[in-house]
Amino acid sequence: MVREWDPRTASSDEIASVLDTLNAVLAADLPQDPPWRENSLREYLSEVMPGERRISWVAEGDPGPDGAPGPILGHVHVLLLGDIGVLEVLVHPEARRTGLGRQLVLTAARRVYQEGFRSIGVEVVGDTPAVAFYESLGFLREYVETRSVLDLGTVDWPALTEMAGGVGAGYHLEFCPGGPPDDLIEAYARAKAEVRDVDDGELRPSSYDPQRLRDSLDTLHRRGMKPYIVLALHEQTGQVAGLTEVVVPAQHPTRADQYDTIVVQDHRGYGIDRAIKARMLLELRSAEPTLGEVQTWNAQANEAMLKVNAELGYRPDREWCEYSVDVAELVHRLDASR
Repeated sequence: MVREWDPRTASSDEIASVLDTLNAVLAADLPQDPPWRENSLREYLSEVMPGERRISWVAEGDPGPDGAPGPILGHVHVLLLGDIGVLEVLVHPEARRTGLGRQLVLTAARRVYQEGFRSIGVEVVGDTPAVAFYESLGFLREYVETRSVLDLGTVDWPALTEMAGGVGAGYHLEFCPGGPPDDLIEAYARAKAEVRDVDDGELRPSSYDPQRLRDSLDTLHRRGMKPYIVLALHEQTGQVAGLTEVVVPAQHPTRADQYDTIVVQDHRGYGIDRAIKARMLLELRSAEPTLGEVQTWNAQANEAMLKVNAELGYRPDREWCEYSVDVAELVHRLDASR
């Protein structure tokens, strides 16, 4: 049975069952990824940015002999933002090839269509069954990134310390746990806005407006995700010349997520990109002693950042693809196949 589901009011048993399915999917498809934990999982599934909405459904297995609800074998949610619905579907490996995945996608697509949205996007991990699944539904690949992973146990820390000190004269680096100080929010947002047209994905949008940036940081904290920032400040003007962001999620605290790394055009060529990322790793070593890995995503055409990541010790791991489809066409196709 598929039913609409609200993680804010769900029972602890339901949250635990969703976690079991998530970790079963990871074990089958991404066995090198760390399992998720229940820490702040409810908040992760329910908290969203102002102006965004997340709608969720679950599919339950057969009830137990005592009438207790069955395990959650599938979960789908759609995040409504801008002019697109961003889909995420999880189906327990034991329930695959039963039509459950299609049923979950159809349920979400119908709601997205009713809400007046024209397209659905989804992130699909390369070399997993999800690629063939979404392509069979008519989703088209729009964008490809490479995920790379850094094992902190293999880092050459003396070399990293030298890299962190390699920024050009006239700049200094500042570490900001929790987010940039409020007196730098506007300069921080300007730095991100200046490069907003770089070739990055649409399903993980960045924040360029100062208030939206504040909202984004607040939302991260409410979801149990701790942000860390390293800034490169231009001493003569006080401008934010470069920035890098890493988030440590409570749900998988042994592997951090790299967010934006940006160097403003006028300040390129001074070693800022390498220095701020190296400084970040040095700070994380102290701030998050249980952290074991950092994962990052880069456009395959971004050769400069891929080179910096390789020098820091990152190793390419998987393709990370964005797919999209017209909602009306998807609903028609799925209804016709029933």
